[in-house]
Amino acid sequence: MAQSADRNDNRELRARFDDIYGQYQRLRSGMDDVQRSLGELKVTVQSDDGLIRVTVGPRGQLLDLRLDPGVYREWQPDELADEIVAVTAAAVAKVTAEVQRLMGSLLPAESGALRFLKDGNLGTLLSRQDVAWRDNA
Repeated sequence: MAQSADRNDNRELRARFDDIYGQYQRLRSGMDDVQRSLGELKVTVQSDDGLIRVTVGPRGQLLDLRLDPGVYREWQPDELADEIVAVTAAAVAKVTAEVQRLMGSLLPAESGALRFLKDGNLGTLLSRQDVAWRDNA
């Protein structure tokens, strides 16, 4: 009788392992797709008047800045600088939202990593470990 119970337990463990391994394979495949998408991600935003165009990459890095020649007639230097900063900030906000969407397809909503992407707070990233540390101390 004990031998039969052991076999049933082994089958259940094996089925559970196969399920977890299948989830891992799907996650790993999804990670490759997301990494490829992140590598290709670019967001372009224009000023309301269309005279300034900014393109940023997935980390918010400035990839391209285009100024229409008319921009020099329409804007004073300080105003132009402020507008470039504002258009760049809008592009960074859009690319950040897209990165969060892509990562959200892989990570649970309550994960520290996804929350860190949203709020930029390193404490958020480590909050789960902090709780585990306190509980085990």
